[in-house]
Amino acid sequence: MKYAQQTQDALDRLDYSLAALRTMIKRGENEEAIRFMEEGDLKERFGELQNMIILSQTNNLGASGVNNIGTL
Repeated sequence: MKYAQQTQDALDRLDYSLAALRTMIKRGENEEAIRFMEEGDLKERFGELQNMIILSQTNNLGASGVNNIGTL
């Protein structure tokens, strides 16, 4: 449940950044838009979401920091 909420929050932040990028492009602020994508919030938001997805696929550690061992 917590992962789903964190993922949704990250997607919401990414959506907000994409809206900001769209506004920059619409205004003709191309240099700022490129910087926003390559160095700014959009890059950070995408990286944040990407890290969450990678960790969810590779990290099989339980709450105590040990591998989940299933039913004993």
